[in-house]
Amino acid sequence: MTENSKTVALLVAAGQGNRAGGDTPKQFRLVAGKAVLAHAYDALAAHGGMDAIHIVLGAGQEDTARNLLGDRAASFIEGADSRRGSVRAGLESIAATGGAERVLIHDAARPFLPGAVIDRLLGALDDAQGAIPVLPVADTLVRGMDGRMTDGVSRDGLFRVQTPQAFRFATIMAAHQAWDVAREATDDAQILRAAGHDVMMVDGDEGLEKLTYPQDFARAEARLAPTMTMRVGMGYDVHRLAVDEELWLGGVLVPHDRGLAGHSDADVALHAIVDALLGALAEGDIGSHFPPSDAQWRGASSDRFLAYAGERVVARGGRIDHIDLTIICEAPKIGPHRDAMRTRIATILAVPIDGVSVKATTTERLGFAGRREGIAAQAVATLSLPALS
Repeated sequence: MTENSKTVALLVAAGQGNRAGGDTPKQFRLVAGKAVLAHAYDALAAHGGMDAIHIVLGAGQEDTARNLLGDRAASFIEGADSRRGSVRAGLESIAATGGAERVLIHDAARPFLPGAVIDRLLGALDDAQGAIPVLPVADTLVRGMDGRMTDGVSRDGLFRVQTPQAFRFATIMAAHQAWDVAREATDDAQILRAAGHDVMMVDGDEGLEKLTYPQDFARAEARLAPTMTMRVGMGYDVHRLAVDEELWLGGVLVPHDRGLAGHSDADVALHAIVDALLGALAEGDIGSHFPPSDAQWRGASSDRFLAYAGERVVARGGRIDHIDLTIICEAPKIGPHRDAMRTRIATILAVPIDGVSVKATTTERLGFAGRREGIAAQAVATLSLPALS
């Protein structure tokens, strides 16, 4: 295959998706146990007509994307502050590595892409420089002001535009380079038309709608819900307090006169969560995956153990719905560090922070925790996993 016969996909995933709710960018949120980004990537890869898939991400997002995509063969490109800028950065990166004949530019927030739509787009490029999938406007349209309807709008000739949008690569590259950067464009077809080229329309698909608001995610979950089942796991861990040790709890370094002793960094809170996740998966415990007898784990950050457990959930096609952690100690006070722990745990597991609960209690000065000899932690993990057939 020569370079100028290549068809590549540019998957735009650099936004923050604030309208979707939560603290996790919508392209990284899970739907039926798989990230929205991974759904979109797999839909493109499943077509079989893509020679490469390039993903445009925001600054600092690559590690998260790699974790969610696993061993999928994607290349990553850092985007810009606007969608238009991110697309141009992606096109320039593709051009710098050999270019292509055709490019599909797709929003990661449209994860359910039928192969038939791709077929129609690529077919349209046989006789055009650009093509877009559209749906007719079925609802009545009106204008309004101050909460009141003013005029009706004719639906004749109106369509809803979706992605991916397909282009001859050299043509859309030139159109982006000629675009007035002082203006913003709603999509790439607008940029192509401004350069004087026609854009063909093909039939889109109702399932290709964009995930924008919380209710869109609820509908997406409902669409796939029949295949999922709930699993619950519990974890418990204890480590003794010792001098000359750092105190790591919930992935956060907590100032204290002593720290926890153990083969790794002895983060009792993260260890309990790891055991809860592995328990829900019925995949043993932390010791079976990270044996204390193995020297490579001496002093290791427990972040690695928790990330691994989260990856095991994703590998099984699952979703982490909730983590409930209880830390049991007389000191230090956990309250001042609770939000930092929730944030750190949510970040490691790539889940919304409102899916992570951190609590603390004492033993009323009874037992080893009451005597301040050690710290214990309990965790409950609630997962959704694909139902066994």
